[in-house]
Amino acid sequence: MGTRMSGRTVLITGGASGIGLGIAHGLAAEGANLVIADLNADAAQTAADAINKSGGSAISAHVDVTSRASVTAGIELAAKTFGQLDCYFNNAGFNKPMKFLDVTEDNFNTIMSVNALAVFVGTQEAAKQFIRQGTGGKVVNTASIAGRTGFSSFAPYSASKAAVISITQAAARALAEHNITVNAFSPGVVQTPLWTKLDKDLEEIGEGDSGFDSMAAGILVGRAAQPEDIVPTALFLASSDSDYVTGQTMAIDGGMILV
Repeated sequence: MGTRMSGRTVLITGGASGIGLGIAHGLAAEGANLVIADLNADAAQTAADAINKSGGSAISAHVDVTSRASVTAGIELAAKTFGQLDCYFNNAGFNKPMKFLDVTEDNFNTIMSVNALAVFVGTQEAAKQFIRQGTGGKVVNTASIAGRTGFSSFAPYSASKAAVISITQAAARALAEHNITVNAFSPGVVQTPLWTKLDKDLEEIGEGDSGFDSMAAGILVGRAAQPEDIVPTALFLASSDSDYVTGQTMAIDGGMILV
């Protein structure tokens, strides 16, 4: 066990699977108190149990990121259980690919609601908690390579992740006076349940050739990422190592998108 996050409390939305779960395990191994916030309460509890079993410290919280009241309840639970909140990961997100000309208002709005508006609300509520505590704090958002370049079969997702980058910058400016840093990381192709489902969805709309394997083929380091590849950057952004970094979106994509 490391100590870089010793005594720090971290809440991760979408923390029960994929990138969120990888980050949770990585931060727990460095001594953080984890709040695994997820829409899937059972999976969140399973994740928390696994961390506790391996000598870490974690609780689960049933959180729907599209509900401000639910987000606030998760933050309150974190503060009540561990004394205060130090870092908030806006990580929950989803995608439902559709061909550009087939995208509906419902598809667009649902993706924007979870991936963009929820990041905005999560940042607001985490910041209010940090200000109440008088401690400062850190917000870390999950962006994507799709926020840097638009993909034809998931235009709303690309738009939502571009919004995450903009929200990160705006929040960093707005919250600096409160000693709150706001950063994001931008993964590329990561081997997670989200991608497995994405591949299936792309097949269904006849876009199978633009899926995981074809995208992974363009990665300079020669392989797709595992959630563990995200952990060192997440740890940097959650720890005091990044106190002089704010408003940034750090690419962790093996060199897919060079800007």
